[in-house]
Amino acid sequence: MTEVKEIRNSIAVDQFILYWGDMGGQWGVNRSVAQIHALLFLSTKPLNAEQISETLGIARSNVSNSLKELVSWKLIRRVPIQGERREHFEAETDVWEMAMRIAQGRKEREIDPAAAALKECVAKAETEAGIDPVVLQRLHDMQQFMDTTNRWYVQMLGVPKSQLNRLMKMGDKVLSVLKFTGKRTQ
Repeated sequence: MTEVKEIRNSIAVDQFILYWGDMGGQWGVNRSVAQIHALLFLSTKPLNAEQISETLGIARSNVSNSLKELVSWKLIRRVPIQGERREHFEAETDVWEMAMRIAQGRKEREIDPAAAALKECVAKAETEAGIDPVVLQRLHDMQQFMDTTNRWYVQMLGVPKSQLNRLMKMGDKVLSVLKFTGKRTQ
């Protein structure tokens, strides 16, 4: 248990865990889930549910449910420990991999169902008599946006992490190129 207490002896670690929990709440993720993720992300050794519960002061049942959710998001994994009966967990520590898994999970849980519902609404609107053409166009615009976003996401999945990192660091340079090429083609 000392390895867990050692990690919590840091003001910065405590602050990160609290902050990550607050951010989780803003992103629609339970605070406990986010705090457990933060603890496991910073922990240098796999932890069991009891250690997590004691360290964070979270009810054991809440920890169990939170761990299941984090495993389903593939943000943490079970790790077998020699001679231990309890399950231990560790977090994905590659921030790019973590971001991709979060994006994939959000897409599956939020974007895909919204796109399917939108597709159904557009299909019904196209066959509905007397629908205002402006309404139909807005539905088509929204569907096109969702389709474009989905294609972009799928394309980004194929880009190696190192190139994604370079692309993101280019930020202002990419905008400058877009502005420059936009002026020449208009």
